[in-house]
Order: sequence, then C-alpha cells, then structure tokens
Amino acid sequence: MKQERFIALHSREWDGLQSWLNALDRQPKRTLRQEQALEFPQSYRRVCHHLALARGRGYSHEVTERLQRLVQQGHRVLYRPPAPRWHRVAGFLLAGFPRLVRAQWRCMALAAALFYLPALCLVVLLQLRPELAHTLFSSAQLVQFEKMYDPANAHIGRSSGTDLQMFGYYVMNNVSIAFRTFASGLVFGVGAIYVLGANGVLIGGVAGHLTAIGYGGPFWRFVVGHSAFELSALVIAGGAGLQLGLTLLAPGRQRRGPALVAAGWVGAQLALGAFAMLLVAAFIEAYWSSIAALPDALRFGVGALLWLLVLGWLWRGGRAGTRGT
Repeated sequence: MKQERFIALHSREWDGLQSWLNALDRQPKRTLRQEQALEFPQSYRRVCHHLALARGRGYSHEVTERLQRLVQQGHRVLYRPPAPRWHRVAGFLLAGFPRLVRAQWRCMALAAALFYLPALCLVVLLQLRPELAHTLFSSAQLVQFEKMYDPANAHIGRSSGTDLQMFGYYVMNNVSIAFRTFASGLVFGVGAIYVLGANGVLIGGVAGHLTAIGYGGPFWRFVVGHSAFELSALVIAGGAGLQLGLTLLAPGRQRRGPALVAAGWVGAQLALGAFAMLLVAAFIEAYWSSIAALPDALRFGVGALLWLLVLGWLWRGGRAGTRGT
C-alpha cells in the first residue's frame, strides 16, 4: 500500500486519538467520558500496529515519527499508575460530589423547602405566640434547652462533656439523623418527607422558643459556626432519599429494579458526601461553637464565611473538570 493511501485511511483516527491525549495532558484530573476511556486501549493497539506497518514498509520519517510520538504518549496514559486512594477521595469530595448534588437539583430544592419552610415559619410564629412552644415540647425538654443556652453557661450548647466526648456524640447523632433521612426515602419518599419536616419543626421550634424568651443570642452564636455544613448535609441526605422514593414511584423507561439500583448508587454517593460534611460540622461544633468567650464579630464572621464556602463549593465544585468532555 502506498504511503499516501495509508495516511488517508488512518489519519482521521490518529488525529482523534492525538486530540484526546492532548486534552488529557492539559487536564489530567478531569473526568473523561466513559465511552472514550473504554475505546482508548483498542485505539492504542491499532496505532502500535500502524507504526509497525509504517516501519516495515519503509514509509517516510515524518510518518513513523508522528506515529512513534503518538504511541509513546498513549503508553504513558495506558500504563501510568492509578491515583492514590486519598487522591480519589479528595477528587470526589471537591468535584464529583458537588456535581452529583447539582445533577439532582430538583430533589435538593424540594428537600430544602420541606426543611427550611417549617423551621422559618415556626421561628416567626413563636415570636407572636410563645405559648405554642408547650404544644411542641414537654416541660422537661424546654428546661433542658434553656439550660443549654443559658447566657451564664460557660460552654453554650451543652451542659457537660469534654470537647472530644461531644465531638463523638455529635458525629453519631448527626450521621444517624442523616442516615435515617436518606434511608427513609425507600418508603416511596414519604419517610424522607416526614424526617425533613420533623427536623425543620424541631430546629425551628427550639430557635423560636429560645429567641422568644431572650436566650436567642447564645443560641444563634452557637449554631452559626457549624450550621453551614450540618444543615446543608441534612438537606442533601433528604434529597438523596427523595430521589430514591421518586425512582420507586416513577422509574421511567427502565424497569423498577435496575432503575432503583442506579438511583441507589447515586444516593449512596450523595449520602457519603453528606456524612463527610457532618464530620466537619461535628468538629466545628465541638471545638469552636461551644466557646462562649469568642467575640460576636469573629463568630458571625466565620459563620458567614463558612456559608459562602459551602454554597460556592456546591455551586461551582467540579465545573472546570467537565469542560470539553
């Protein structure tokens, strides 16, 4: 076969592989399309065969040199060592997780409404009718809340326990709530709706009661630091549960079984990211939020900064890695 005919037959494939490898070199951490990654080994083997043919037939140096560079570049990609596990975890948390949250934005928006609307309504309502707190909580519960957020308490937000003990308690408590919120979505989404609404009523009721009796300052100073991670994680876990429930109700064109498996994999990744957020929230709550001596300007400033960081991460995280894929 003449060299011109050989180049005409295969140059389009060489150009496509070269473009793909160059894009990978520019953005080594990006997520590649699955079909492209699966086709790469076959394309690489064909180019190796083309190089052997070009050498055997005595084609020009320009052709063999071009194929040689392409083979060397492909070899580095095909046989490079896998990324360390910590690198994959960091990549998921920084990019993959926020992309998943945005992909399920409808469920996330519904979960946010189910949680925040009851909470905000109760905060306002209890300022107008403080006696309604007794219909939401028992007298013993109200006494406990008031003791925790008494302005005279040296460590606001808790009555006893070291920072390390409270860190462990917050991790177990918050993760268990998030897990129940996620798993309850299997009851056709009704369970997730109930857990989100119930937690909204609980948090809004506590906040509204303490604000109404004059203990709002210690309460808001305590929650502002860790609320960005904790409340966002609860909403995300609820959204993951809702997407499970909606898949059960309306699996679309797939059969219910395979659709539920796919939704369960997405939900499990969302829940894993939410648990990581709750771990951060528990650390802040145990070692930062309970320090009564911190000035309000610093406390609320850090709280506002953390809210901006969390919202910016969920909104922008992983966007750069999706360009050109």
